[in-house]
Amino acid sequence: MRAERIVLTGATGYIGSAVLRELAGRHRGAGGTAPHLTAVARRPPVDEGLADTWSTADLSRPDTLRGLCEGADTLLHLACALGPDTATCTAVNVRGTAALMREARRAGVRRIVHLSTAAVYGPGPHDGADVAELVPAPASPASCTRLAGEQHALAAGATVLRPGLVLGAGDRWVVPALAELIARVPARWDGGRGRLSVIGVTDLARLIAALAQDAPTTPRGVFHASHPEPVRNADLMAALAVHGVLPAADRDLSWDQCLDQLRATRGRVSERQFGLLARDHWYRSDQIWDIARRTLERDPLHFLAGAAHWYRTQTAVLRA
Repeated sequence: MRAERIVLTGATGYIGSAVLRELAGRHRGAGGTAPHLTAVARRPPVDEGLADTWSTADLSRPDTLRGLCEGADTLLHLACALGPDTATCTAVNVRGTAALMREARRAGVRRIVHLSTAAVYGPGPHDGADVAELVPAPASPASCTRLAGEQHALAAGATVLRPGLVLGAGDRWVVPALAELIARVPARWDGGRGRLSVIGVTDLARLIAALAQDAPTTPRGVFHASHPEPVRNADLMAALAVHGVLPAADRDLSWDQCLDQLRATRGRVSERQFGLLARDHWYRSDQIWDIARRTLERDPLHFLAGAAHWYRTQTAVLRA
């Protein structure tokens, strides 16, 4: 019997590199039964040892994708563009995804997992809804084009994952944004009552690996992919304070007071993004864990102790 063949795009990115490490860790000592893993990135890393093969490809150049899925059983499509440039996001997230899915279908790939984001829902508040209960209303070039890219993945039979806030070592957006916001608005925002869907990057990597290898089927459709239990903003901020990442807040402000203070200070994080991090944005996520036959730690923030050093380094750079 030939080994299963897995193709992983975005293998040097924040989430993709975590999935690569998870898959590589699973395969150590597996001998001839280990799947063959092809890692795909625009540029291979210095250390190429985690994958059996490295392939150089660029989603914005569909010609570089030809033959990428040949002989593959599973495609894990984790690469995307996240910047503010609409043209780049469209080239990568829409046209690039469409071209990759054509390659997957041509090659007869049996299992596809496509990573999207809960940001496609746009501004909330969102309070514990299932996928079918929400109408996407993306508000940025990245989320608009990732929503459009989902359609090409679904047409190819993919399992589409929409995680909420992805936290852990390698995060360069969520906690750095919280650090800026707590400096601009030093308080518990709206009393810290906003509930958020979060997932540790290592937990998300284990979920994707399980869908690739362990789940009996990976059904076509869209699934939320966060910890099933929401986290109050106050609890997230307090945990980061305990680990020395952020200063502790010692007062409450109403939401209107928070917005007034935010508008009175300059910064990179927008009012819309402030709302995404401070107010209710949580989504029912239990179904995908049942499909993957995986359970999680009861504490949604259990991973923060392991990520604290990374975050302290990042916030120190911001303060410098």
